[in-house]
Amino acid sequence: MSFIADVVDGKVDISESSQSKERKVGSQLGKDDFLLLLVTQMKYQDPLEPTDNTEYVTQLAQFSELEYMQNMMDVTQHTSAFTLVGKYVYAESTSSTGVNQKEEGMVEFVTMKDGDAYVTVNGVEFKYDEIVEVRDELYVISQKLPSVKEQNILYLHHDPQNVVIEDVSLGEDEYQASSMGIAIVNEKAEPVTIDPSNVTYSDGKLIINKKVFEKFDAGTYNIAFVFDDPNKTVDYESVTLVIKGVKPDLPPGTDTENPGGTEGDGGSTEGSGSTGTEGTATA
Repeated sequence: MSFIADVVDGKVDISESSQSKERKVGSQLGKDDFLLLLVTQMKYQDPLEPTDNTEYVTQLAQFSELEYMQNMMDVTQHTSAFTLVGKYVYAESTSSTGVNQKEEGMVEFVTMKDGDAYVTVNGVEFKYDEIVEVRDELYVISQKLPSVKEQNILYLHHDPQNVVIEDVSLGEDEYQASSMGIAIVNEKAEPVTIDPSNVTYSDGKLIINKKVFEKFDAGTYNIAFVFDDPNKTVDYESVTLVIKGVKPDLPPGTDTENPGGTEGDGGSTEGSGSTGTEGTATA
């Protein structure tokens, strides 16, 4: 950088327009700008009234402090960048042509170029200050696992309706499930699996045929989900089912111990691995 400033009417001109070639308008003064001002001041001082040496010493001390602080900031930034290797981040950049680039994933490695730190995510390189978010890996995984929204459902024997369970997610990416098993669990934690032929699933909505529940006594139950994702996710607390009223008379030969399914048979409801799967589930 050349230490040059214009002199107008015997005064040093340090306006934004005069320094536009040295730094961007609106940017903060750095150590080079500080040194530029100091050298220019010394060059154009009045020989009849020179600046006091003490003032120069003070200015030099300020310059040294500024340089030290900037160097410390660079070291801190570089150290922080290297600690991101293996961390899950979100990065975003915009090119000079206006093209927006977004990536999320693990930081593969960090490189230094011209004193600046760059991180690589999914093979794409970003500047350190283009990282917009850093997340704990376990938290990221938990957000991508299969899940069921917490909800309470009421079933009335005198007005039977299909049971609709909203916001059932099969998960995302490599944590996605391709099928799930469903069971009704009573207060004694005794599960009764539901025959997949009585279940349909589409766009996050799961519907259980009303005939499954007509054999159950009034009471409070939980609907359990067992997914076949890599983590074998199980959810037996999110959906509470309250059955009210008196169940209808049972025809002769009805299996009252295991209505709507076979206890412990491990039946499952299949999907395509996407919440967009439609149709009746099959085992």
